[in-house]
Amino acid sequence: MNDKISKLGLDFEKVKRAKAISAKIAADVQDFVDDYTTIAVERTLCRLMGIDGVDSNDVPLPNVVTEHLKDKGVLDQGVLFYIGNAIAETGLNPQEIAIQTLNSETDITRHHIHTKSEIETALSTYIEAAKEKIKNNRSGREDFIKNKGEGSKPYIYVIVATGNIYEDVIQAQAAARQGADVIAVIRTTGQSLLDYVPYGATTEGFGGTYATQENFRIMRKALNEVGEEIGRYVRLCNYCSGLCMPEIAAMGALEGLDVMLNDALYGILFRDINMQRTLIDQYFSRVINGYAGVIINTGEDNYLTTADAFEEAHTVLASQLINEQLALLAGIPEEQMGLGHAFEMDPALENGFLYELAQAQMAREIFPNAPLKYMPPTKFMTGNIFRGQIQNTLFNAISIWTNQGIQLLGMITEAVHTPFMSDRYLAIENAKYIFNNMKSIGDEVEFRKDGLIQKRAQSVVEDALELLSKIEKEGLFNALEKGIFADVKRLKTGGKGLTGVVKKGKNYYNPFIDLMKQN
Repeated sequence: MNDKISKLGLDFEKVKRAKAISAKIAADVQDFVDDYTTIAVERTLCRLMGIDGVDSNDVPLPNVVTEHLKDKGVLDQGVLFYIGNAIAETGLNPQEIAIQTLNSETDITRHHIHTKSEIETALSTYIEAAKEKIKNNRSGREDFIKNKGEGSKPYIYVIVATGNIYEDVIQAQAAARQGADVIAVIRTTGQSLLDYVPYGATTEGFGGTYATQENFRIMRKALNEVGEEIGRYVRLCNYCSGLCMPEIAAMGALEGLDVMLNDALYGILFRDINMQRTLIDQYFSRVINGYAGVIINTGEDNYLTTADAFEEAHTVLASQLINEQLALLAGIPEEQMGLGHAFEMDPALENGFLYELAQAQMAREIFPNAPLKYMPPTKFMTGNIFRGQIQNTLFNAISIWTNQGIQLLGMITEAVHTPFMSDRYLAIENAKYIFNNMKSIGDEVEFRKDGLIQKRAQSVVEDALELLSKIEKEGLFNALEKGIFADVKRLKTGGKGLTGVVKKGKNYYNPFIDLMKQN
């Protein structure tokens, strides 16, 4: 909004201060992150080297290699040091080295140590191959959009969640034909807590479908096919959160995904994953997503499922500002930041629509270049589908009014079950009607000076600035321990996955971070 007057009368000096404080908070986190790696980061590097497949017990080969190094007490030196050294010593490729490790035919920690130059040379071919594949996927997306076009914003975003990837394909293609611009394949319940990525096509999931590289490939192919049919590009979304955050980011980049749920704090707050593990993992995952041209979606909407949307709105803004700064450090441009927020105030709240409008417009003005992701009413949805349709209509009205980027459509059966195809059709019909009928309302309507809407937005900014100042003094780790976000308290040494965090050793090598951030 630097070149425009704020419709909300926001003080952009205060916004500037809030962003500066958020940058300091993020820099403090990054100072910690730079000194550490995790077992998930190292598995990600195995995958980028082309290591794939499973053993007879369905244990993924990246897990086999990294667990071998962990058992030997040398994970801190990093997998690329040992894989590169093994390539230099044996001439084998990374997949062959992984298979030999699986079969106990070699111990990559006991090879003669080659020079740093020899190790880097041995790895260079595989590093370039991974980068080239990801770059080609990005170019393919950009060419498709240039030649065929895509839907206008807000992108209509809908979910499929059958548990069976082949059934998901049927539903996804149907949704695309009905008008969907983004298809999110909901991940099976609990996958974020698995410290490995399942392998192959899957047909059994609960509340969603397993995120696997083969499932990514199947759905990307299906959406390309329907995109050719309908004459526009359809984006594919999945979830790189949880204990395999960077791994899934790499798999998505290798298979041409376009959107990833990728939040710095979600796993800590809502899945009780250790904060050190999550903050290290989110950095590399975002470096990969930035390079791949993937839009990340953050999860601030989830705060409002455990905290009151009216009282705690400032925590959403504070988290958005921190997420923005952490993403910038990872090389993600603002145009790829689908910062999250949600329409979650109690319908019984007097003037709730006006407060929601103030919050959405405020986010739009503070993050003018971001394709904001707006989430539907969920907390106060009931089995009354008629009221649900009204709630979703109001939500859609605010989205077009405030120029949101990505609109996750609300379903009339939100509180009952995973949507039927008919419910998805009705949701798309509702959004298209509202988006067309109210298309220019944001250009035509102004807000009364010092009225309810302006004062609400201004107070949220004030409260967020105050909260960020507290977090800066505490440090993000201590703030999370005190339950500043979503009324959820987490310990720095608690949660799942802490044993997978290691301080980098003297031989540690991960060139992907610098190479991907340079492009």
